[in-house]
Amino acid sequence: MFWDRKTETLKGKALTALQEKRLKTTVAQALKVPFYKKQFAAAGIRPSDIRTIADIGKIPFTKKQDLREGYPFGFLAVPLKEVVRIHTTSGTTGKPTVVGYTRKDLSAWADLIARNMYMAGVREGDVFQNMVNYGMFTGGLGFHYGAELLGVTTVPSATGNTKRQIDMIRDFGVTVIHCTPSYAMHLSEVAEELKLSLPTLRIGLFGAEPWSEAMRKALEERLGVTAFDSYGMSELFGPGVAFECPEHDGLHIWHDSYLVEIIDPKTGEQLSDGERGEMVVTPLVKEAMPVLRYRTGDVTMKMEDGCLCGRGQKIARITGRSDDMLVIRGINVFPSQIEHVLLNVPEVGNQFMVYVDRVNHLDEMTVEAEINRGYFSGELSDLARIQKKVVKELRDALEIRTTVKLVEPGTLPRFEGKAKRVIDRRSDAL
Repeated sequence: MFWDRKTETLKGKALTALQEKRLKTTVAQALKVPFYKKQFAAAGIRPSDIRTIADIGKIPFTKKQDLREGYPFGFLAVPLKEVVRIHTTSGTTGKPTVVGYTRKDLSAWADLIARNMYMAGVREGDVFQNMVNYGMFTGGLGFHYGAELLGVTTVPSATGNTKRQIDMIRDFGVTVIHCTPSYAMHLSEVAEELKLSLPTLRIGLFGAEPWSEAMRKALEERLGVTAFDSYGMSELFGPGVAFECPEHDGLHIWHDSYLVEIIDPKTGEQLSDGERGEMVVTPLVKEAMPVLRYRTGDVTMKMEDGCLCGRGQKIARITGRSDDMLVIRGINVFPSQIEHVLLNVPEVGNQFMVYVDRVNHLDEMTVEAEINRGYFSGELSDLARIQKKVVKELRDALEIRTTVKLVEPGTLPRFEGKAKRVIDRRSDAL
């Protein structure tokens, strides 16, 4: 039974007491790391200064670059012999972040995943197909061990070979899948092309990239699943930090295991509930690699308590990353906003790319989108009409002028992992 009612519904003084106890333990563990010893000394604070939740604001932020500079083991708070597993981030923009786990860490992580899956309706008797990378990426093994702890039949299919993925779903009677939303959309396209149904599917767990409500609707219609949003980050264990309940109104972030702040990404000032900004997280149960006030770069807001499921603190769905936000002629634009617009235009397919250029000192954004196969006639007049419609919808939603190029179905890239839909070429023009 992974419905920990007492912990998941904890509120008021009892919750504060648990969080403060775990915060003090986490601070003590973090001060075994040279980086945090220097941080506390530079800020003129001692462990005894962190007594309440409000005191967390005295601690300086930890940034991704700090973790990269500690490569490979500079942020471990335990001897390497106590580390039983290592994961890393992709390291696409420099040295990867190395994350270590003790046996206690892996047990806590698996428990969080199992709680998330149970909350989404996954039960013993379900067959779970895990269609994410099983390498250094945390998504594969994180969900794998959580599912096994829950007692679910687990199929470690990993990524790639979409036809074989479909065959396994059909042959094994898979009821629950986990992958990125962009790969789930590709899966549905291939199944339709092959004229193969997936009648046993009932739950889809999707994460690792921001996605819109329009994408949810499309996935649920095409795959026949109830779609749940999953949020995680390698530096915070991996997936399992926050998850949707059946109400589908924000993601519950496990308040017994994480302290959440929302800050103004420019000033670092804390924002109130209901104000959107950058999420800062302090994990409360990490042993090998404690992290204090980690700036995630993810844009969201804390929501008011009171979910009908009875569980505690929620955050809104991630809009995007503060460092992925596009500023086009002074307007803030997130790729998920573009996706939402395009998926609500019937004539447009599910795949798109965004290119940002600087032309004559002005920002120009071009959106390439595939035509929906059902609307693809090849007639220039039809293409012009659809193009004009898409331009208007984007302008109304984003309040900026956008160039739209329509392309034939099946011509834009498909992604097995995280989708990379934005190419910002403005730095090339400097």
